Amino acid sequence: MKLEMYADVLCPWCYIGKRRLTAALAGQPGRDSIEIVWRGYELAPDESRTPGPTAAEAMTGWWGEQAPVRIARIRSLGAAEGLELNLHLARPVNTFDAHRLVKLAADHGRADHMMELLLHAYHTAGDNVADPRVLQRLGGEAGLDTEDVRAVLDGDDYAGDVHADRRRAAQHGVTSVPSLVIDGRPPVPGVQPVADLRVLLRNDPTG
Repeated sequence: MKLEMYADVLCPWCYIGKRRLTAALAGQPGRDSIEIVWRGYELAPDESRTPGPTAAEAMTGWWGEQAPVRIARIRSLGAAEGLELNLHLARPVNTFDAHRLVKLAADHGRADHMMELLLHAYHTAGDNVADPRVLQRLGGEAGLDTEDVRAVLDGDDYAGDVHADRRRAAQHGVTSVPSLVIDGRPPVPGVQPVADLRVLLRNDPTG
């Protein structure tokens, strides 16, 4: 079985969805034969690499008076999954290089760990995930060769792969993240109760 998870580092729902997918896969029959592919989906491709307003401030601009309730709900759902979503610390930035780093990690079987480190760095620690120094450190923590990470960040390796993910998303009908594509079937929301995800992960989705 092949699972393609379309996600962006900036998205708190993606962090929640990742944690729930991990729980759904735990103890899943044939777990070793299930392949997870992280697909890059930039929510803000024109975002600067220099941090600006916080995620909470941006959400206030989107949602106005409803923002405090919505932010509290996101934080609460994250906490239920053991996540500390510090939206008052996280500052949206360009995530193109972060996605390229995930592609490098995938070539070494470490994409899931790399994604986890990036999500934690952004949502919990409030790190600038567009800063090459931060990405260099996180790549090392994921077990990647530091020279390989530096070479990727200094060049344009994997840029084509990230662009290809966006084209693939359009082909699959993915319009938001997190979105999960199972064995090429139509995309489904990546944030669902663990029990529902387990049903979807059966070979027969109607079984």
